[in-house]
Amino acid sequence: MCIRPTHLLGALLWLVVCQSALAAPAADLWPRWQAHDSTSNATIDHSVFNRFLDDYVVTHETGPNSVRYAAVTTADAKALHGYIDALEAIQIDDYTRDVQRAYWINLYNAVTLALVIDHWPVDSIRDIDAGVFDSGPWDEERVTVEGAQLSLNDIEHRILRPIWHDGMTHYGVNCASISCPALRASAYTGANVADALAANARAYVASPQGARISNGRLVVSKIYQWYGADFGGPAGVLKHLARLAPADKAKAIATHDTIDGYVYDWSINSPPNVEKTQANDN
Repeated sequence: MCIRPTHLLGALLWLVVCQSALAAPAADLWPRWQAHDSTSNATIDHSVFNRFLDDYVVTHETGPNSVRYAAVTTADAKALHGYIDALEAIQIDDYTRDVQRAYWINLYNAVTLALVIDHWPVDSIRDIDAGVFDSGPWDEERVTVEGAQLSLNDIEHRILRPIWHDGMTHYGVNCASISCPALRASAYTGANVADALAANARAYVASPQGARISNGRLVVSKIYQWYGADFGGPAGVLKHLARLAPADKAKAIATHDTIDGYVYDWSINSPPNVEKTQANDN
């Protein structure tokens, strides 16, 4: 939340910061990353990441999955950084589009996990490396792939979204927050990425974090406000939600021709926070 200052300079800074916090980055293709090899049979080994996710992600039938950040050992944190280093060393141009998509999502999620673990304890990812004109760690260059330095925003908004412009990226990248689509307990691969993203999308839309109807009002995640264009605008969002939702929820969504509100909880997706969210939702 932005607190309005009383002096003029502070007010101007407040306006800039608050407006930038509300605005989502546009999908702006970095042409450098269009290269791929559609004939390649090569795969990427994500077994180290699989072991990490299996050990520390707690799955839930309803609501987001949680991460046992406080339990991560020094050895496992080091292994996670080693996995990121291994991904950085890959010549990603030499792979198919599906393998590349899984690679970029896993890299994004691994870097995000490492950031939270390295700064633990934190209440929100937005508290990490936050500056005067930004509210979080997304703009700092974190990794180097094929000689190019990349930030998390580069991966999401200059590679994933503009290359795979189907909206499904939002169900894969995880921002370590309660209202983000759940972090999977296993890595994405070229073979499973399409089905895994679809499953994550259905689970998110079914959850109260994705969409809920309360007292006749349809309230959805701010993801669908920030990135509404990725889903075809407000009307496209409604169709998208109705298509993915369970039957009863889809029927209720279909009775709405507008979205009544947007919400988002940036609290870290730790087990205590997820348990609190589940209790409030029930």
